[in-house]
Amino acid sequence: MSPFLQRFLPQRALTDFAGFLANHRNIWLKNRLIQYFIWKYPIKLEEAVESDPYRYGSFNEFFTRALKPNLRPIAPDLHDLVSPADGCISQIGQIHEDQIFQAKGHYYTVANLLGNDSTLTKPFQNGSFLTVYLAPKDYHRVHMPVDGYLSHMLYVPGKLFSVNTKTAECTANLFAKNERVIAFFNTSLGRVAVILVGAMIVGSIETVWAGTITPPRQQTPHLWNYDHPIFLRRGEEMGRFKLGSTVILLFEENAVSWDSGLTAEAPVLMGQRIGTIKPDRW
Repeated sequence: MSPFLQRFLPQRALTDFAGFLANHRNIWLKNRLIQYFIWKYPIKLEEAVESDPYRYGSFNEFFTRALKPNLRPIAPDLHDLVSPADGCISQIGQIHEDQIFQAKGHYYTVANLLGNDSTLTKPFQNGSFLTVYLAPKDYHRVHMPVDGYLSHMLYVPGKLFSVNTKTAECTANLFAKNERVIAFFNTSLGRVAVILVGAMIVGSIETVWAGTITPPRQQTPHLWNYDHPIFLRRGEEMGRFKLGSTVILLFEENAVSWDSGLTAEAPVLMGQRIGTIKPDRW
């Protein structure tokens, strides 16, 4: 869909309606939705724990299907960073002061992405970032890139533009405009942020520690503080999208080295090595 047309659509109404349909447990309806989805996209059903698509109770249960154990092996070296999701790299690189590259001359700031809270944004000045786009065909659970203790979670309300490549190339500040859920972790290499970006038709964003964050969609940002931090291991599930979107990782300055073979549009699988922790952060 044209990025221009998206500006005039009732984004929330369409997304809420899609979420209603995707959660519906009427057998005829959910089977028709699943049938259409399989026809339209190259879904690898053989990878799922439950390979019969019609045994899922709703379209959303099918969409967020679990993979067979050990199908996505986690990179073995404990100093390796691993991909948080299956998908395609949108962009990867360094943060220049607080500028993150989006696409084709478009940049957005760390401050805008993280809700303009200086306490939360300061650690990522001149740091590193990775943006992964999850297409509809992909596995839609999000996993930890490194061991970490959850310290905060921030919900930032926003628009619901599509997050595909075409929209990213045409819409300034796309990821800082869209609704998002941001998890902050304390790790051996410093602060790490994992950002789950909402989008049009993304009916829900969930985390494993808090369940469904959206919907309902709030009008103002909300910050959760975790006085008794939750520990999640590298490769462990931390959240999921009910319909696809984008994950952004942020790291501190001089904390990580990206693998040289990873560039924009390169496919990645959850658990594969994407870079290493720099030795002085071990």
